[in-house]
Amino acid sequence: MIGFADEATIEVRSGNGGNGCVAFRREKYIPHGGPNGGDGGKGGDVIFTVKRNMRTLAKLRHRHFFKAKNGGDGQGWNRFGADGEDCVIPVPPGTTIRDAETGEIIYDFSTAKGDESFTYLKGGNGGWGNVHFKTSTNQAPRHANPGQPGESRMLTLELSIMADAGLVGFPNAGKSSLLTYFTNARPKIAPYPFTTIIPNLGVLRIDDESDIIIADIPGIIEGASEGLGLGDTFLKHITRTSCLIFMIDCADENYLTAYSTLCDELEKYSDELMEKPRIVLCNKIDIEGAYEHAVELAEKIRAEEPDTVVIPVSVAGGRGMKEARLEIVKLVKGQEKKSLSESDEEKTFGSDFLASRAVIDDDDDDVQYPGLEN
Repeated sequence: MIGFADEATIEVRSGNGGNGCVAFRREKYIPHGGPNGGDGGKGGDVIFTVKRNMRTLAKLRHRHFFKAKNGGDGQGWNRFGADGEDCVIPVPPGTTIRDAETGEIIYDFSTAKGDESFTYLKGGNGGWGNVHFKTSTNQAPRHANPGQPGESRMLTLELSIMADAGLVGFPNAGKSSLLTYFTNARPKIAPYPFTTIIPNLGVLRIDDESDIIIADIPGIIEGASEGLGLGDTFLKHITRTSCLIFMIDCADENYLTAYSTLCDELEKYSDELMEKPRIVLCNKIDIEGAYEHAVELAEKIRAEEPDTVVIPVSVAGGRGMKEARLEIVKLVKGQEKKSLSESDEEKTFGSDFLASRAVIDDDDDDVQYPGLEN
């Protein structure tokens, strides 16, 4: 898993406030100048901020302690101490911050739309200097307040990759090849299982202003929801995708049961995964007998799930890829429109956002796939 980290445990501590100062005005010809001790500075805060170009928690995994600066002590002549510098911790989109002891969610950056920030721990306030304690009966106070201490917490950070669509399939089904075909991603591709051992992201360009992010999740095997293979480690990364793309190897002898097995594993991991809209790509139809297998599997899936789109493709040969791209774009766009219509923010940015996205021609709704007619 070199280069990829989706969990990290860190300790964070805000800065202590600076101490107030005990000082008196001492000038020639002014024998009773009175107190002039300044206040201490405020301690620095601990702030988490989303950085869009970050993809993993690797930088946090290797640094376990983050501390803001302490506030400076007050000085004479009513000079305040400097405020402590904040500790700003960058995290990638999709990061969830939890209390390490209780597991309680403190903050979730799953809906972050920009460089969103969250101030978690406030620094301690600076102590008052003795100038604040002068009274009519105590003209020369020799007391000042100490600065308030900062706070310390142990946190667990968890990352779920933010993508529009998640690729799901058994090892060597062709997911990485599909990602390479459609996007700018260049994952490792080889003719053996578990070539992909970390999630990969690719960007499917639609036009100059919009795109779709696709996540290639390492191959799931039967029993992945119980920890077998790599599936249990990375299944969480498709929980935040808006839709799923199933890749089925129709040249494999288990082509008829592959889809139902994958669905069972996803359902065991989370019921919400099975509620996501999906399309099924029956891959490797350029291999002898695989196209007939794709037709048979499509009939089986449509009998059980009439609304599920099934497309026979050959990523290596390029067959059916235009139709697959069209259906992926339509699926993601449909989810975006649905999400915006349910959001209270639609009034402020929804119209402009939708206008900037690619529009699918209604004439494309009637695309027919040979051998898979209703």
